[in-house]
Amino acid sequence: MAELENIKPDITHDATGTYCPIPITELAKVMRQAKKGQIVELLADDEGAIQDVPAWCETTGNEFLGYKEEDGVYIFYVKKTQD
Repeated sequence: MAELENIKPDITHDATGTYCPIPITELAKVMRQAKKGQIVELLADDEGAIQDVPAWCETTGNEFLGYKEEDGVYIFYVKKTQD
């Protein structure tokens, strides 16, 4: 897993205040707009996203780089690996 502090996201998307399945549908929408190799930072406060984001990455073939939690907000990093 990449050192999260050193990750420089290309796109940041704030999905705080939403609940399953919205953080994942928002992530999917942003990833469709991202270019291959770009890193998306997703902010979410739904605990379900802790399992949902890595599972979505596995299903779609995108690379889950990890997540951290700051003040009740989960910050996920996903690298687009598919065109």
